[in-house]
Amino acid sequence: MLKIILMLMFMIPMCFIKKGYWMVQVNMFLLMFMFMLMGFSKIYLINMSYFMGYDLISYMMVILSLWICCLMMMASSKINLNNNYSYLFMILVILLLLLLILTFCSMNYFMFYLFFEGSLIPTMMLILGWGYQPERLQASMYLMMYTLFASLPLLLSLMYIYMIKFSLFIPMLNMFNIGSYVLYIFMIMAFLFKMPMYLVHLWLPKAHVEAPISGSMILAGVLLKLGGYGLLRVSPLIMNLYKFNMILMSISLVGATMVGFICFSQSDLKSMIAYSSVVHMGMVLGGIFSLSLWGLIGALILMIAHGLCSSGLFCLANISYERVGSRSLLINKGLMMFMPSMTLFWFLLSSSNMAAPPSLNLLGEICLINCLVGYSIWMMILLAVMSFISAAYSLYMFAITQHGSMYSSLFSCSSGVLREYLLLFMHWFPLNLLIMKSDQLMMYF
Repeated sequence: MLKIILMLMFMIPMCFIKKGYWMVQVNMFLLMFMFMLMGFSKIYLINMSYFMGYDLISYMMVILSLWICCLMMMASSKINLNNNYSYLFMILVILLLLLLILTFCSMNYFMFYLFFEGSLIPTMMLILGWGYQPERLQASMYLMMYTLFASLPLLLSLMYIYMIKFSLFIPMLNMFNIGSYVLYIFMIMAFLFKMPMYLVHLWLPKAHVEAPISGSMILAGVLLKLGGYGLLRVSPLIMNLYKFNMILMSISLVGATMVGFICFSQSDLKSMIAYSSVVHMGMVLGGIFSLSLWGLIGALILMIAHGLCSSGLFCLANISYERVGSRSLLINKGLMMFMPSMTLFWFLLSSSNMAAPPSLNLLGEICLINCLVGYSIWMMILLAVMSFISAAYSLYMFAITQHGSMYSSLFSCSSGVLREYLLLFMHWFPLNLLIMKSDQLMMYF
């Protein structure tokens, strides 16, 4: 792991080289493939120390972080072209990636907490520095306050556990069970706000709408997964309080169904995609709280699938925004005539968003539906409505943007450039290829 971290740190001086933007990006891709080839073993932990080590879940999350950060650099080439403080932008991306890798590979709950909170700062600076509207200040404050308010109880509960057990080493605490409901709420609250669960999701649409494309990609692709990863890590501690899980599961699934209806009332393209993230994360929460094998497998698969799919949809929304100058659904109409070659990617990513085969979303949703219906037969009603609504708003988004009469101020055809096609292909290809290796995704559990 140290070689990965050192390579990232030594990439920081490259940011100050004139025309070093693409050099940093190529090095990031190289790093990603190096880490991928390091592989993983069937044993529980490899490269393990008391400080760092990774298992299968960490390995997948680190690869997802590396992949999304590479694509962030590719999507944000306008910052480089306009010379909009591109060296600062590169440093922030590298720091964010470094913090994410350290979060996913921490073997100590306190280290995990430290890096988990640290990843918030570069994200907030991305929104503040390169966001579009003046409301970005309010959006970044929402993000900061929600997350900090929820994570203080987590710190207190970790101190309490350390006081009892004299250790916060994750594998050692797997046999420790929390007896108190207060401690249970304190342990999972930070992760519920980060996911975000329905009722505490209000920071997410604001942050997405005001963030630049790179901010939206990292938020949807990786930062929402930090909550799910944290819940998977603390799930052994909350095993004996499973009765309380039913309440949180119900809130997540009812909330996800309601947010599906909210998606229809959105007039902003980015806001619509952001709300669809809440729907998917509601299903992931349902799977994790079931504490069953199917649920945990489905949650992990859907988190990876959603990271790629949602990030790709934000890229598409940004490509339209750069051409049209607006994210409003009233203006982004008839794009099939305006950008005919992009319609294929709109179709592919919208169909993946509604869990059409052969996308990884389908595999994740099959596992989660299997687990939730097994948990309670009454869940079937909610899941049926949620699946229908999910398909309906994905179709609605595709139909309203691609069909209809073109907005009168758009009077030419505007094709994409090679970089944009490559960027979208690199979101779609792993999303539909990984279903071939679904056995690897289930090896951990």
